[in-house]
Amino acid sequence: MAKGYIHWDKLDNTANLFPVIAGESMTNTYRISCTLTEEVNPELLQEAVDIVTPRIKGFNLRLRTGVFWYYFEENGKSAPRVKEEDNFPCRLIHPGKNNSYLFRVTYFKNRINLEVFHVLTDGMGGITFLKELVYQYLRLAHPKLREIYGDRLSKDTSLNREDSFIKNYKKRSAPIYKFKRAFLIKGERLPYNGFGVIHGNMSVSSLKEVSKRRGLSINEYLVATFIWATYQEHYRFITKKRPIRVAVPVDLRSYFSSNTTKNFFVMVSAEFVPQKEEYTFDDICEITHESLRNQISKEHLEKIFSYNVSNEQFFAARAVPLFIKNLLIKLIYTRTALANTTTITNIGNIKVDEVYEPYIERFQSFLAFSKGQLLKATVTSYKDTLSYTYTSAWKDVSIQRRVFRQIAEDGVDVLIETNGVYYE
Repeated sequence: MAKGYIHWDKLDNTANLFPVIAGESMTNTYRISCTLTEEVNPELLQEAVDIVTPRIKGFNLRLRTGVFWYYFEENGKSAPRVKEEDNFPCRLIHPGKNNSYLFRVTYFKNRINLEVFHVLTDGMGGITFLKELVYQYLRLAHPKLREIYGDRLSKDTSLNREDSFIKNYKKRSAPIYKFKRAFLIKGERLPYNGFGVIHGNMSVSSLKEVSKRRGLSINEYLVATFIWATYQEHYRFITKKRPIRVAVPVDLRSYFSSNTTKNFFVMVSAEFVPQKEEYTFDDICEITHESLRNQISKEHLEKIFSYNVSNEQFFAARAVPLFIKNLLIKLIYTRTALANTTTITNIGNIKVDEVYEPYIERFQSFLAFSKGQLLKATVTSYKDTLSYTYTSAWKDVSIQRRVFRQIAEDGVDVLIETNGVYYE
């Protein structure tokens, strides 16, 4: 790269939303963490961050404001400083206090935490960075590994920054979003803007067996447990006009042969609209299965993002100032956000290079809150351990309790751990 040349890049279609709606109460930050079998050395972790950050182009960026669009610019500053975790997770990332970077790295005992402003990438891009960070850290902590592998990136690590939305979208299609409001969970909030975390850790193989017995995928089964628990706790308030609707992000890479590290996902919804007086868990499972299977096809997913991209292209072709675009984006977001009760995202089974497996105990992840959704869930697995994680701003944990009780009643052992806010 020539001296003095500053690389810049466009935001992908999904990323254009996040700078507009981000704030202290809706940070659009997610966390992926890796728990090691040994305590973290902060000095070595900082060294690993310093090595990896400039090499992963999608993270070595800062966000800039243009006349018509936000854009990325290469960040030439030193990597963000590693800190011991001392606050609630998924707080707003202030670039001015973070060397202009849009991610942070913290640690606590054996755990390394990566928190990412969603404008940079989705969960798959976050996993890519975290794995490289963990690899570099373990090489520094274990000189024998460093002698063999040096500080090079893994051969499986993608540095692709293609905008796969633009590459794959088709001509403009009709709107397919649901704007009708869903049932929204309400209650008494945790004090001091608390952020409650409950992990349900369980065996992947056991969960797969239970899901298969019910004719469901693991993801469908876990979404069904939320719908069932919410129906049980709030059935009097769930109506045809206020149904339970769960937003489920779908990673598009396997459908469109992409390995981009930019955002490349769309949302589908599992919907439960009550039509009779009583439902069983079997009923809910069948409804969830039909709702999701009917939407998760290449053709339907293509229609969703093609509609989004065609709107972006329409505005891009016209000199519409950024502040006007922002007003329109906020309006559309508010309508769609209130159309979902929650979001449940499955970032999949994380695989690492075999040589590092003995040093890694598990991966976990979770989401920050968003408008109308102060309870969300994520699914993360590593080897045979799956973590079904709920984050919540509410003091009441009856929904989470019913979720894990149902899974246990189906024969899966569940180990519960929390961040302790419910016991203070």
